[in-house]
Amino acid sequence: MPEKQFMGAKDIAQTMECSLSFAYKIIKQMNAELKEKGYITMSGKVPTKYFNERFYS
Repeated sequence: MPEKQFMGAKDIAQTMECSLSFAYKIIKQMNAELKEKGYITMSGKVPTKYFNERFYS
C-alpha cells in the first residue's frame, strides 16, 4: 500500500505514541513553519514528507 501523502492527528499520535491533543499542536506548529516558507497548508493535516524530514532527518 502506498504511503499517505498527508498525515492527520491520529496518524501522528500513533507514530509518535503521544496524545491526540499534542499531535494537533505539532500539526499547528508545522503548518505555521510551512506558511512562513510560502506554502499553502491544510488545517489538521501535514504533508508526510515534511513530517518525516522534521522528525527523522
